[in-house]
Amino acid sequence: MIDRAKQIKLENFADDIASEIPLTPAIYRAFAAIERELFVPVGFRHWAYRLDALPIKANQWISSPLTVAKMTVYLEPDDADNVLEIGCGSGYQAAILSRIFRRVFTVERIDALLKEAKERFKKLDIHNIHTRLDDGQRGWRQYAPFDRILFSASTPKVPESLFDQLAEGGILVAPIERGNEQIITQFRKNGDTILEEPKESCLFVPVKSGIE
Repeated sequence: MIDRAKQIKLENFADDIASEIPLTPAIYRAFAAIERELFVPVGFRHWAYRLDALPIKANQWISSPLTVAKMTVYLEPDDADNVLEIGCGSGYQAAILSRIFRRVFTVERIDALLKEAKERFKKLDIHNIHTRLDDGQRGWRQYAPFDRILFSASTPKVPESLFDQLAEGGILVAPIERGNEQIITQFRKNGDTILEEPKESCLFVPVKSGIE
């Protein structure tokens, strides 16, 4: 149970994000419900509600709240039932998605990160996130097709196997590497055609293969 002082802090945090990016009511409520301080290293908790990316274990980062919000907005989650996240990291993005989607599937290749994320989900009493230790570029075929897929690492190209696991009419959002730049890109599946729409510049850690 979140006390009133912390709830006010979370609502102010959501207001700060909404002042930069238009949020749907559902997305706003998600940011006002999930305690970001639980997802950052102890030494950085006094910065948890700033709009900055922060370092975490295994040379990874928890994305800035603005980036998490943008990726979530571009998923267009209204009326979607399930979502697959490639790259669980700290678990913060998955926790936000858990407040918007009925089922969240998240894959992480670094065992230490996934174990910590699962503990955070347990502490927050989140029960609709399903986790898997694997190379996320393979997706999670057992539970496909997915209404939405979110790729939480930069990549030159989205693997075809992920588009195969995307439902008809579904949306995939990924940071695509274009030269020296990364562009948040929205892909929409329309039959045998994948419609691609670049959105805006971003900064993510690059995708890696294998399991650690």
